[in-house]
Amino acid sequence: MIYLCAISNISSGNCSEDCKFCTQSAHYNIDIKTYKQKDIKTIINEAKLAKKNKAVGFCLVTSGKGLNDKKLEYICKVAYEVKKEVDISLIGCNGTASKEQLLELKKVGIENYNHNLETSKEFYPSICSTHSWEERFETCLNVKAVGLNLCTGGILGLGENEKDRYSMLNSIKELNPMSIPLNFYIPNEKLPIKNTKITKEEAIFWIKEYRKNFDSMIMLAGGRELLFAENWIEAIKAGANSIVIGNYLTTKGEEIDKDLTILKNNGYEIAKDCNG
Repeated sequence: MIYLCAISNISSGNCSEDCKFCTQSAHYNIDIKTYKQKDIKTIINEAKLAKKNKAVGFCLVTSGKGLNDKKLEYICKVAYEVKKEVDISLIGCNGTASKEQLLELKKVGIENYNHNLETSKEFYPSICSTHSWEERFETCLNVKAVGLNLCTGGILGLGENEKDRYSMLNSIKELNPMSIPLNFYIPNEKLPIKNTKITKEEAIFWIKEYRKNFDSMIMLAGGRELLFAENWIEAIKAGANSIVIGNYLTTKGEEIDKDLTILKNNGYEIAKDCNG
């Protein structure tokens, strides 16, 4: 059973944080679309398309370190309006958040919250100096505390070593999330990290390691197309059971029909909801 998820970048770019892997950081002057608030009708139409394409989850993503009152109000309005028109599970991905803020999201129909650890606690200072790994971990604990489903994973290929990769896996194990998105670094010439530092074979090994350690959903997320090309079904066979369909935050994804055809041709059934 394969679970499909789509994402909508509802607030893009101009982020004050200096994460060395992120094209939305204002520190690196990367030419991407920037906007504070996407039109709500546009988001509703994206959710309808995601549902039509068999996605069971629809993720509302905002740039920036975390939630403030204005951003929270906007996300709540978006979630409420989407839920009125589309029967799809909503995921918030809005940075660091307090329990109080997360409870507000829960009230309007957001059922899941994604906040990735990104990498190990030990390696994190090498890729970001404007906030700490501990803040990320605390947000994940807050998500669990208020009864939202936690989605947390990270990025492989940032220059971390094997010890870092096991450290991140063990930290995620402490959190016991519902879903683990595994991203593979997508280089950009303006970012400080110039190359993807992971091979396809290494990625397959780590997907198998995660499957050995978790019953959770393991999602192939950003970088799937770059690392695996048309052979990403190998990652499904290795233990992943979820993919992001359509475009990512600032990079283009695979054609959805192509993904669905590959899954069908390999005998995989598409989940009708988050419970299968």
